[in-house]
Formats: sequence, structure tokens, C-alpha cells
Amino acid sequence: MLFGKLAEYYDRLEGVSSRLKMMEILSELFKEAGKKEVVETVYMTQGTLLPPFEGLEFGVADKLMEEAIALATGYTKEQVHSEYKKAGDLGIAAQKLKQGTKLKQIVKNDYSVKEVYEMMVKVARTSGQGSKDQKIGMLANMIASASPLAAKYLVRYPLANLRMGVGDSTIMEALAIAYAGGRDAKEELERAYNICSDLGEVGKAVAEGGMKEVGSMKVTLFKPVRPALAERLPTAEQIIERLGGEVSVEQKYDGFRIQVHKKGKEVRLYSRRLENITEMFPDVIKAVNSELDCDRIIFEGEALAYNEATGEFLPFQETIQRKRKHGIEEKAMELPLHLFAFDILYYDGKDCLSKPYKERRELIERLFGKGKAIGPTRRILTSKPKELELFFEESIEGGLEGIMAKDLKSPYIAGARKFSWVKLKRSYKNKLSDTVDLVIVGYYLGRGSRAEFGFGGLLCAVYNDKRDVFETVSRIGTGFTEKQMSELKSMLSKIKSSGKPARVEALVEPDFWVQPKYVVTINADEITRSPMHTCGKKDDKEGVGYALRFPRLYGGETVRGDKGPEDATTTKEIMEMFRMQKKVGLKES
Repeated sequence: MLFGKLAEYYDRLEGVSSRLKMMEILSELFKEAGKKEVVETVYMTQGTLLPPFEGLEFGVADKLMEEAIALATGYTKEQVHSEYKKAGDLGIAAQKLKQGTKLKQIVKNDYSVKEVYEMMVKVARTSGQGSKDQKIGMLANMIASASPLAAKYLVRYPLANLRMGVGDSTIMEALAIAYAGGRDAKEELERAYNICSDLGEVGKAVAEGGMKEVGSMKVTLFKPVRPALAERLPTAEQIIERLGGEVSVEQKYDGFRIQVHKKGKEVRLYSRRLENITEMFPDVIKAVNSELDCDRIIFEGEALAYNEATGEFLPFQETIQRKRKHGIEEKAMELPLHLFAFDILYYDGKDCLSKPYKERRELIERLFGKGKAIGPTRRILTSKPKELELFFEESIEGGLEGIMAKDLKSPYIAGARKFSWVKLKRSYKNKLSDTVDLVIVGYYLGRGSRAEFGFGGLLCAVYNDKRDVFETVSRIGTGFTEKQMSELKSMLSKIKSSGKPARVEALVEPDFWVQPKYVVTINADEITRSPMHTCGKKDDKEGVGYALRFPRLYGGETVRGDKGPEDATTTKEIMEMFRMQKKVGLKES
């Protein structure tokens, strides 16, 4: 398939607001791409080159792309930059400049999808002396040979800004329609995606081998599993009642969630967003190899900085300093990490996901019981709410977040939020039953003292994982430092949308819409009912939504680097948290 044809599909996708229509267009696209190009088509539609754990980034900035467009069209860099400022989108700028170029069209008038993908991989892997000019030349050649419409997406793709609003869930449903006979197959595709974290691989499996091939996919070393997630309940009594009988109650730590893969002496570490973070934590690698007596394993743990002299665990604001690209060894000496292992996903060549948690925990205690830098999470076994409550209070007094209760009979449910894990945190004793992670979908201009920053606040949304849309829940105007306001203005101005993005549902309108990309952590006084926001509106009998009262930015980070938009707090969670408020004595306002 020619890239120009792919661009036509992308243009159709950009112009629709219905998710069902998106699925229809995408399924047509995958059928036309066929078995030979489904992998490249899936990656391109995701806006990536490879899954996050491969760590291959485009390495293309706006300025470099402006030079490539100038070379391809014959306009000056100044003219390209001026058009970019007018359009607010380099893709649209390239499209307009291609329409007006006086350069003779290159004989080859289009590249295939596979050729474009391979060239983009080559661009990403080009480094060293002279690499900038090489990248500009490769990009310029593709743009020069393309139609104006194709040029628009050739420019957007390596800038990671396709602006189509297509999520992984929609892609999976389209693959199910195209290759498996209908949307019902999506659940099995999602299971496969959750254990390999590579949607291109899932697309190839279903296109070439059908659902039989998809069903045979297993956990594999150095392909991270999408992490299991926990539900919330407000009291010890409800936790015991919901999980039933004896439960495992573990201390909950506020650090880095790390998935460790080990084969012989080779060890790789992955973040909760499945990015390869191996180079950042040499002390963890050393500990895994020196303290763990096994050949092949995948396990999860929470890493915290601690004071070696006192044994005191440090707050997350200290631990976050370990996430860096420079000065790694020095920081590892200053802030060593202790890794608390809390689950095993694969051991000695065998998939452990289906084993009951009781067996997985026994394996953890056998393998990690004697380590200095790695050890199991501290826990108790109980069926009594009073014992759970006391363990919770003890954990809080020790400076920890709270506890995690786990069903001893449950399997590891990759990529899903289920009541097999239930968390109880310190903030459940306050008004709002936790901080929440929201997706930025728009922002407001600064006024008064904020006018100089060009930023006045955010419009934020939760993720409705059933419908694969983002529903607004709050406007946020407080809690920003001057530095954060400047950072947000800079980041958000680059992903502005000409209209409301397709997967965003909103009744209020910001000064500028943005593509759902960045996640922020928010604290608030409580959750209230609101006719102004769409969160939960379509799930409510009275058609009334939910909102946050007195929301403010929380923590030291401007945006959550470890979470993507689909990792944000869900609509269902907000509705559950609202019910929790009422159970602990809060009133609606």
C-alpha cells in the first residue's frame, strides 16, 4: 500500500468524531494493508516506531523538521517557520507549502508504507557526527516525493503528533473486525496485548494466524507485561467482605514500580509505562544478579530510596531524583534503592500469571527472603477487619502510603483493574479518597498576574475505559508554580488542536483544546455532582456528571512521566470514590 493511500485514511480519521466511525475506517485500512504491512500500519497508527520497551525514539525536533520542509519545498527556513506559526501545526504548514512549491516533482511520486516506516527507523537510528544533516536529507526526500496530503502526515508522524485521537482500544477493535470476524474478538486480542505489550505483534498474529495464533501467545522475557491494577475501598470491613475469608495485606510503598526481567546475567528493568529504564538503576541490576539465585524470572517490585545508616525510607520527592540520564552513578551512591518484590509473573521458563496469588507469594518469600537490597513486601494474613486496620495505621505511622489487600486465590490479571487487589491509603481518611490522575484536554489563557505566562489553568478529564473516550471532570486554576505554568504553556502549545479532539466529550470549552497526551496528579476537597462535566454523565440515571471541588496540582512533577492518557483515573473509579465519600460521612454539595 502506498503511503499516500494511508494518508487518505488518516485524513478521514481526523475528520470524524464518532468512535464507531473510527473503527469502521480503521478496519478498512487494515484490510487494505493486509498481512504484509499490518505491523507497520499498526505502529504508524499508534504514532510510534516500536513498542515503548524497545526505547527507539524518532529524535526529530520542530527545528530539524522545518529545515527538512524547506529543503523539500524550496522555501526558506524563515518562510516555513512563519507558515508554522500561522497554522500552529507543522503538518498543515508542510501541506500548504507543498501545494505552492515551485520545485519540480521528483519522478518517484510516492513511497510504500513499508518504505516510509523503514526510512523513519533509519532516521531514528542515525546518530553521531553529521547525523542532523543526514536526518534532514532523508526526511526531505520523503516529503519532496509526497503529495501535499501525504506530506502532512509524513511530517506529523516523526513529531509524534498525528492528531487523529485513535487509542489502542479502538485499534484492537478494528483489528478484530478486519481479521477475526467482529468486535467480539477484541477481548482475546486485549489479553494478548496485555502479556506482550506489542500491538504490532498482536496485529501480525491475528492477520497471519487468526485467533488460534493470538490464543497461543505467552509471557516472554524482555517483553514487559502490562501491570495489574488495584481497586479502592474505604474501610477495612469492606475490604474483608469483598475479598472474602483470609487475605494478604501488604504495606504499600510510594516509589518506582519496576518490572524486572532476568535471563542469566542479563537484567532489564521496565517502568509502569513499560519503558526500558535499565541504565538508570545500576544498583538494582547489581542487587538482582548478586542476591537472586535463579536463571530466568520476571517479577515486580516497588523501589524506594532509603537512608542506609538509619534504615529510614525517604519520601517520593527524594526517590524521584534517581530517575535521570546523567550523574547516575553518583546519585546511586547518594540515594541507594531498596526493591520490595510483590509479585512474580514468570519463573524458570513457566508463565505464573494463572497461578493463585498464594503460590506466587510463597515463591517470592523463598527467592527473596535473604536479600539486603531486595526483599519481599512486609505483610500479614488476616480475615479480621480490626487486624487489617491496625496494620494500616502502623504502615501510615511508618511514613508509607497505606496497604494493599490481595485475594489469595486470584491470578495475576495483566493490564486490568480488578477487585483481586484492593488498596487503602492514608488519604482515604481525609475528604477525597485519594489523589487522582487526570488527562489534560485543554487550557486557558492567563489573565491578570498570569497574563505574562499565557497560561491560566487546565481543563482535565478522566478516561472511560469502556467507551475509550475522555470525559471532563475538572477545571484547575490553582496549585501551579511560575515554573510549572511556563512548562505547561510550552508543552501544551505544541499539541493544540483546531477543535475538540475526537475522543474528548465535553460541555465546557477551554481557550485551547489539546490532544490527550499529558497526565497530571490532582488533589481536591471532594467529588461533587455536576451538570457541567461529562464524567459519568452517560452512566448516570439522571444524566448528571461528576466534578472535583477545589482541585489543585499535587506533587513536585508538572506532569506524570510514568503515565499515559489511558493510564489515568477512570470514570468508574471517580464514581466509586464518590460512593466511598458518602460511606465515610461526607455529604454532597
